[in-house]
Amino acid sequence: MDNTDYGIVMVTTASQEEAEKIASVLVEVKLAACVSFSPINSIYTWQGKVNKDQEWQLFIKTDLTRFPTLEAKILELHSYEVPEIIALPILKGHQPYLQWIAQQVS
Repeated sequence: MDNTDYGIVMVTTASQEEAEKIASVLVEVKLAACVSFSPINSIYTWQGKVNKDQEWQLFIKTDLTRFPTLEAKILELHSYEVPEIIALPILKGHQPYLQWIAQQVS
């Protein structure tokens, strides 16, 4: 497996509860090896209006070859009409950690 098969998928949620729910499900169904999340402040335009909200940012460590299935599961669980779901490849990483991701995601 190439290093670029691994990545971090970023997702924002409206609440800590929603972040925990999505994180738990993704790990339980083996679409993510680990999900870290924390509160963030976001300023964005939605439907022509500038909004300022506190959200929760998820950092989902996964095998990007599973992205379509991961994206579908997030959409199933997410409350937003158009949630942020973006993938960033891991270009380099500690090999034992990357192997651990591979072992956790199936």
